[in-house]
Amino acid sequence: MSTWQKSDWRQKPRVQMPDYTDTAALNAVEAQLSKYPPLVFAGEARSLKQKLAAVSRGEAFLLQGGDCAESFSEFSADTIRDTFKVLLQMAVVLTYGAKLPVVKVGRMAGQFAKPRSAPTETVNGVELPSYRGDIINGFDFTEEARVPDPQRMLQAYTQAAASLNLLRAFSKGGFADIHRVHSWTLGFTDRDEARKYREMAERISDTLAFMSAAGVDGGNSNKLSTVDFYTSHEALLLEYEEALCRVDSTTGQNVAGSGHMIWIGDRTRQPDGAHVEFARGVINPIGLKCGPSTTEEDLKVLIEKLNPENEAGRLTLIARFGAGKVGDHLPRLIKTVRELGANVVWSCDPMHGNTIKSATGYKTRPFDNVLGEVQEFFAIHRAEGTVAGGVHFEMTGKDVTECTGGVRAVTDEDLSDRYHTACDPRLNASQALELAFLVAEELAGQGDSGQAAAV
Repeated sequence: MSTWQKSDWRQKPRVQMPDYTDTAALNAVEAQLSKYPPLVFAGEARSLKQKLAAVSRGEAFLLQGGDCAESFSEFSADTIRDTFKVLLQMAVVLTYGAKLPVVKVGRMAGQFAKPRSAPTETVNGVELPSYRGDIINGFDFTEEARVPDPQRMLQAYTQAAASLNLLRAFSKGGFADIHRVHSWTLGFTDRDEARKYREMAERISDTLAFMSAAGVDGGNSNKLSTVDFYTSHEALLLEYEEALCRVDSTTGQNVAGSGHMIWIGDRTRQPDGAHVEFARGVINPIGLKCGPSTTEEDLKVLIEKLNPENEAGRLTLIARFGAGKVGDHLPRLIKTVRELGANVVWSCDPMHGNTIKSATGYKTRPFDNVLGEVQEFFAIHRAEGTVAGGVHFEMTGKDVTECTGGVRAVTDEDLSDRYHTACDPRLNASQALELAFLVAEELAGQGDSGQAAAV
């Protein structure tokens, strides 16, 4: 590790990254970004790693969620607030179900780049480069928009900095008070279609009332009025990641300054590839997406490269197989981890393996399939005696119609009403909160009936 340099990835095979045509413009942007302050700091990354270490031991639960791909045009304070609000509601429900602290990590303030299944797309006989996220090129289907533009990295940085500023204010400024958050959830369960979750919501109310009567409330317990909230994204655009990589002045270690946690996607996890090379050298918690094509041998090599010191909280394995397929793949990967004696967090991403094309032509994800994969994930970990550590959702606080199903019963015909995603379909606020209730029931079924943990 001592010989690692943040530019070493440039000597490795690269995939899913743009070819910039104007090298001088790219160099100028990288030089400018390298002078900017980091977006996150080493102490924050270490704090998250400690919390994830607790998750790996079954002493906490990980909730990771947010946008599929953050948009420049959709950026607003309201959008940040609404997604943060739903994540807080989900966290309270999951805390109650698990009787454990919930580690809250947003797919926010950096989730601008997306891998694509093909380098080009064709519409009405016209073929253009694929849209790869606002940090790289434009969504509009025009030749000009689809040219990779390094200047977009500067706009992404500015938006990420503004997002983090607001998230820090929300986290510590009273917005996250647990009583306020739970009152929003009660509003959800008051709806006729969501009344089946009312009983759990009322039990949470009773718990909060008891705590207040015992003198533990937001007024004299900072833990109930503030939260620790972290950001994460897929570290896909390595020019951006390298420019924001910093040396921690207290330890001399390298830190990815772009986000508290970064992850490597299922398409970019080549053991000898550029993305693994960059991620192995920074001290941040690292996520690794594990799909059906993940072999035991590759996983072994990746674990040894990304966490050579077997540090708890360093590596999160994010399983994404698809409903009905978890049993075909997760047990063999668990066996590999067990044979290595590796410290990992196991998290379930039930979104990416469950994407289908609807009868109306929209890309969607059926709610029941998303829930089904989560349930399989928990069942296998129970059978294996291992820790089902967390969940990873693509979701938004907006009332979109992108995933079908849920208590509000979005249908194929509804998808066109509010289909706003720039990339993949997201759970809306109602679906995300309903999923939290259902996951909480899974957690309550496997846990003890101890005291509710602080959120």
